[in-house]
Amino acid sequence: QVQLVESGGDLVQPGGSLRLSCAASGFTLARVAVGWFRQAPGKEREAVSCITWSGGTIYSKDSMKGRFTISRDNAKNTVYLQMNSLKAEDTAVYYCAARRGSPYCSVRLADYDSWGQGTQVTVSE
Repeated sequence: QVQLVESGGDLVQPGGSLRLSCAASGFTLARVAVGWFRQAPGKEREAVSCITWSGGTIYSKDSMKGRFTISRDNAKNTVYLQMNSLKAEDTAVYYCAARRGSPYCSVRLADYDSWGQGTQVTVSE
């Protein structure tokens, strides 16, 4: 059974850090692109970051560069999103998704065929 499970979401104060994990089962992440997306209340789901099969990375917004770092551990079949200097506007449900049919990144949600259930990140005093 193909499955992605996110974890690591929490309530954190502004300026704090979190590391989200995306663990896969039923298939290997090593040869596919994996993206992180987020959806804030009342807003559409948006791309955050993506990592290709070879470790190439993209970040969807300049505000995320330097604060967010995506990485992968193929031995653990897991992709991570390290988030530092968190802001209130980072509050959202964070989802990971895999492009099992491609090793390359995309910012289009429709290009991803496997999704996790999401993990809540809340940045607040």
